[in-house]
Amino acid sequence: MTDPTNAVVGTPEASSETYGLHSGALGAAETLAQSVSATAPSTTSSLTIPLVFALAGNGTWLVYLMATAAMLLVGFCIGRFARRSASPGSLYSYTAQSLPPTFSALAAWGLLMAYLATGASVAGGALYYVNLLSHQFLHWAPPAVVTLAAVCGLAGYIAFRDVKLSAEVMLWIEVVSVALVMAVLAVLMFQMGLRLDPGQLKLTGVRVSALGPALVLSIFSFVGFESATTLGAEARNPLRTIPRAVLQCAVFSGMFFILCSYSEVLGFHGVPTNLAETSSPLHLLAGKAGVSGLGIGIDIGATISMFACVLACATAAARVMLRMSHEGILPRSLQKTNRIRGTPGSALAISTVLMFFATAVMASREITGFEMYDFAGSLAVFGFLTAYALVAAAVPFAEREFGRSSVWVTLVSGLTVVAMVFISIFDIRSNADPVHARIPLLYLIYAAIGLFIHFVRPKPRRI
Repeated sequence: MTDPTNAVVGTPEASSETYGLHSGALGAAETLAQSVSATAPSTTSSLTIPLVFALAGNGTWLVYLMATAAMLLVGFCIGRFARRSASPGSLYSYTAQSLPPTFSALAAWGLLMAYLATGASVAGGALYYVNLLSHQFLHWAPPAVVTLAAVCGLAGYIAFRDVKLSAEVMLWIEVVSVALVMAVLAVLMFQMGLRLDPGQLKLTGVRVSALGPALVLSIFSFVGFESATTLGAEARNPLRTIPRAVLQCAVFSGMFFILCSYSEVLGFHGVPTNLAETSSPLHLLAGKAGVSGLGIGIDIGATISMFACVLACATAAARVMLRMSHEGILPRSLQKTNRIRGTPGSALAISTVLMFFATAVMASREITGFEMYDFAGSLAVFGFLTAYALVAAAVPFAEREFGRSSVWVTLVSGLTVVAMVFISIFDIRSNADPVHARIPLLYLIYAAIGLFIHFVRPKPRRI
């Protein structure tokens, strides 16, 4: 069931179908920047780790270790496709190669929701930090709608203007943000002395029942690590650079998150404020280490990093829309790309408008930026888990088509699917409050609408 509109398969060359995008515009570092920016690692160190700690306590580092292992399984499955096929359709294109159309359509709609919801989530996170910094220095904050419009609008403009420019912007933002975090942790560890934390190593006070819900939260730190696959038509040597970027991002992010979680929990020993209750843990730790200036820099860096993540999500979502449009799932008008800039202007406009609209509606209901980050992020996880599970399920069929079927690959594929299903179950069971409890139902309604469109739309002719 190979999709004839996909890239050339089995050769290290770029896609024969560029979809109007600039072929070979991005190098290895810029391709990696797409995935790293979508994960927004410095955001996790500031916002997500305290949430995970509230559940896992001294087991926070272990939760991130388990999440890293799960994402490496997903990365392995993605790599089996990425080494043979390159397309802006990302994981949707991979499932379309080997699974029935209904499943590939489900992957497409799930992935689209995932990128849009993640973009809305980090736009809310940017709003949170803009308000934090504004109150700190100006004792005033701009209206939420103005901040959200600026974040989404500027991200959409940069993504439209030039994919190479947007990739370079994302790269440098993340390099500086991560460097500031590492600098604070290094100074803190130097002052405290290099020592082990018995409480964390022995998992003191950790409840096994809390590890599942904590794992769900930690997964959101990784989602988007595969987004380099959306650059299949624009990366140079995509069959080499894209699978490397996906695995490199998973490994780098996992190591960074484990280090940050362990160091933050250790650093908060003796601090009257609980890590789970602080609004900016690294800012507080920078003050403890005597480098308060770096703490302010980290807050600024987190704000800009979230902007970079909005940019990465808009870039990825627009290319998924472009591919879905070529397949007849979305309107044909979304196939248009700018002849000069080689970017999908219509799809980018819709992506950023949807992100802004979702966050603006929440702001109108007096939902804070932090709550936007939490709610939209929880919704995004379901989209990613759907796409990850379907790609993993497609691997054995694709391997068989290429005559490379093996028991080992099939076992890894099955283990990945099981892991994604269990994480989904943990996610649903951990939603105790009314708002989070409605998120799975909201996603199911969205997926049902997507499948309805798939069944009723006219099927494109294959020649």
